[in-house]
Amino acid sequence: MSTSARETQVVETLITMISEVLGEEDFGIAAATSFRDDIGFQSIQFVALAELVQEQWPEVDFVGWLTGKQIEEVMALRVGDVASFIANASPS
Repeated sequence: MSTSARETQVVETLITMISEVLGEEDFGIAAATSFRDDIGFQSIQFVALAELVQEQWPEVDFVGWLTGKQIEEVMALRVGDVASFIANASPS
């Protein structure tokens, strides 16, 4: 699977996870969606998302990647940024 196809697949899975964390149906979440500005994610919601990501992709050190960032960097992330990290960090 190509990297772009893998990223697209990861974005789709992340959208489902984000909707679950928010307790709402998909409301236009896409790769370009900003966690802070577009969907108003809070720090605790990133923790919940991180747990779901680790369950889905146990081989990916998502928590380590997040903890290596400043809170401002984490809150500025877009869905596509997370998908790109996961797609590149997990085996094909």
